[in-house]
Amino acid sequence: MRVRLKRLGRPTASDVSSGAVTGLFSIPEGMAYAAIAGFNPVAGLYAGVVPAIVGSLTSRTVLMVTTLTSAIALTSQSVLSDAGLDPKDAGNVATLTLMVGVVMLLMGVLRLGVVMSFVSNAVMTGFSTGIALQIITGVLKDATGYKPQGHNKLYQLGDWLWHVGDWKGAATLVAAVTVAVWAGARAVKRLEPVALLVAMGVVSVCVAVLAVDVELVKDIASIPGALPGFSAPDLSAVPDLAWGAVSVALVALAQAAGIAPSMPNPDGTRSDVDGDFRSQGYANLAGGLFQALPSGGSMSRTGVAVSAGARTRWAGVISGVFLALVVLVCGSLAERIPMPVIGGLILVVGGELIWGKRHDILLVLRTSALSSAAMVLTFLATTQLPLQQAIVLGAVLSLLLYCVQAARQTKLVALRRTAGGRWRTADPPERLVPGEVTVLDYAGTSFFAELPRIEDQLPRPDGAHAAVLVLVVRTLPDVPSSAVLKLLDRYATSLSGQGARLVLCGVQPPLMSLLARSGIAARLGEDGIVPARPEVFAPLEDAVVRAEAWIAQQQHTPASPGEQPPDDLSAP
Repeated sequence: MRVRLKRLGRPTASDVSSGAVTGLFSIPEGMAYAAIAGFNPVAGLYAGVVPAIVGSLTSRTVLMVTTLTSAIALTSQSVLSDAGLDPKDAGNVATLTLMVGVVMLLMGVLRLGVVMSFVSNAVMTGFSTGIALQIITGVLKDATGYKPQGHNKLYQLGDWLWHVGDWKGAATLVAAVTVAVWAGARAVKRLEPVALLVAMGVVSVCVAVLAVDVELVKDIASIPGALPGFSAPDLSAVPDLAWGAVSVALVALAQAAGIAPSMPNPDGTRSDVDGDFRSQGYANLAGGLFQALPSGGSMSRTGVAVSAGARTRWAGVISGVFLALVVLVCGSLAERIPMPVIGGLILVVGGELIWGKRHDILLVLRTSALSSAAMVLTFLATTQLPLQQAIVLGAVLSLLLYCVQAARQTKLVALRRTAGGRWRTADPPERLVPGEVTVLDYAGTSFFAELPRIEDQLPRPDGAHAAVLVLVVRTLPDVPSSAVLKLLDRYATSLSGQGARLVLCGVQPPLMSLLARSGIAARLGEDGIVPARPEVFAPLEDAVVRAEAWIAQQQHTPASPGEQPPDDLSAP
């Protein structure tokens, strides 16, 4: 128990102030994210209470705040709608949140954090930008009073702009003033962390004083002045939400995975992706029982906490406690927040998300046509398809991108000894020179898709009597593709038919065992495999000496084409 308390540490004064600021910030952001996805705004508030407390107490990334994000809200709504379930039904929300927590916890226990590294930056950039567009199109009605038509988000944006004459003056003016107040507050350094809160408070008061006729939060939801109560899950919805829960979990975990590199632990301890997976799982399992929407590590909420002075995990804990107190004491006031104010704030959030991605977008566009295509396709999928399908498509595109890049980078590199005894790189020769040793280094992953490229680079064996090809395979995986083994066996047979020889150099023990089981080791001969050693170039030097000795023996006793050369490479 003492060890646990020591790890938690003690809250500092800056943690208290940071927690208060983060808790207040959760009011407009949490309500807005829930509202744009069609959920009860109260559930967005409650997502900043229990999940934030539990997540901060258990997270391995100390400053990470676990709560509702825009992407999680939209993906959750998409999953529930696709399953034919009402997103405003408390039982459905509780079931989905608990199932997301189970998926996250299992991924953490099974140490599947490495899966996130397979989602490429190009795909995540396209997905995040598409989410930002969904955020913007989701609040256009609240901000201007006109609901854009169409299923595709890009079409909706165009329809909204085309019907500018149908915008309602009062709602549009309130939203515009909200954005202006936010910009003014953000220009003041001390107010920057709470600019959204300042804009919400100032404009809401002005609307009330001037009696502007716009829609209020109370017109769409009632906010009780009470702490979140127990919410029982609807177990009958479990079969319909199984795959959807996995999608929501992947979206949440992918977003949270970017927090640790951006927000290192102030105490010097290392973050752990799998530990953060488990932490977010605990947060959803607890939050799902207390009226919270699915939650995950929030970059925006964590950024607010850090900007406001967070130093320990207690900042996140205090943010949840403070938000609960605000809801308990001032819940009725939150009902009087104008919806155009929330719409204006979310337009700001969506715009900032897109602006913040501008460097990543330009980087991807400058990297390669393939990466650019993956980013654009993911973006288009996010604007057209349900989000759970878009994230699956993005994951598939990431894997394809990885496979293509891995295959493209694979190559054979010739190593030639200089007069000073050092090795320099060169292009592989087209043919093997009779009576000479050729050294090639296999730089690849042994992925089957790279084999045509490797086979094209292998020197032609015809007429290569008494030649030896030393192939360095030190970096080859312990269990390479079976297609690679077939290629090595086939090439060794071709060399043997010309009175030449293949020697594998720098072979690791697992690969050595595999070569023996497959019978390739026997066909290469007793000295056709040189094991790896701690000294990087020692196996290469050994292989070359043996190959030169074998060549000398062959030149004294020439073999006719098709004759099987002796197995002993170490013969004098």
